[in-house]
Amino acid sequence: MGVFLEVVLPIISVFIIGYVLQKWRHLDVKPVSAVTIYVFIPFLVFDAFYYEEFSSDFGIVVVSCFALLFATITLIKLLKWVLKWDQAEESGMILSTAFMNAGNYGTPIIMFALNEEAFNYAIIFMSIQTIIMNVFGVYYASRGGYEIRYAISAVFKMPATYAILLGIGLNLLDINLHTSVLDMVEFMSAVALPLMMIVLGMQLANITFDKFEIGKVMTGTVIKLLVMPIMAWGLVMLLPVSDLLGKVIILQAAMPAAATTTMFALEFKARPDLVSSVTLVTTVLSVVTISVLLYVLV
Repeated sequence: MGVFLEVVLPIISVFIIGYVLQKWRHLDVKPVSAVTIYVFIPFLVFDAFYYEEFSSDFGIVVVSCFALLFATITLIKLLKWVLKWDQAEESGMILSTAFMNAGNYGTPIIMFALNEEAFNYAIIFMSIQTIIMNVFGVYYASRGGYEIRYAISAVFKMPATYAILLGIGLNLLDINLHTSVLDMVEFMSAVALPLMMIVLGMQLANITFDKFEIGKVMTGTVIKLLVMPIMAWGLVMLLPVSDLLGKVIILQAAMPAAATTTMFALEFKARPDLVSSVTLVTTVLSVVTISVLLYVLV
């Protein structure tokens, strides 16, 4: 109960503020989301990569993100063959399960539960996950109607991509920015996290679904909240990771479905009812599963 009160409840409270605000005022979430994505998140990821010491841990984060992605996609393809899903159902299930909410949810949870070093790992995980989601998420949402180059181009339209490259470049070249510049970056990056959390609450308030397919929703929920953290635990056992990084990888893998995938599904008509249902159910149930996992890990 202590873990829930000290870590999970403060995070959920911010989500609820965004949820209530949206239900009350019915605001347009897109401008708020755009400001978050195009202004504040780039400062957050730049701050992380500028100070990152590119040890083997960085490579392990990248490997972990891709390993979890491909393991989940393989599982969904196996279930498609067993349960006779069509391509649209397969795409919807991949969107629902393969991409975790590493930013709006995972990063603040790790910040509250662990320490600053873990928080930096979480931001790097979030950054890699965002790039992966903008390529593979767009691909699976749009396949059949769009070329893969559309998904690739989406990554290069995101300011965070250039913030990552700039942060890595300045870091590797050992270029020291003026203190006033770094203070401004830190000030802007501090806004990103609470704003991301408010936006998630607003996005959840906007989720609607016409048809609740309980079988597929529960399948997606079990994969997202139970199977993925177990896969991450197995991965951590195989890789030469520190105890702290291992906890970050497992916690990020246990996060609910990313709300961004609902927008992809809506835009490309890739079973948005199914994707939004899994997103909402996993987010609600994660209050319990994340609390239990934190109790075990922390």
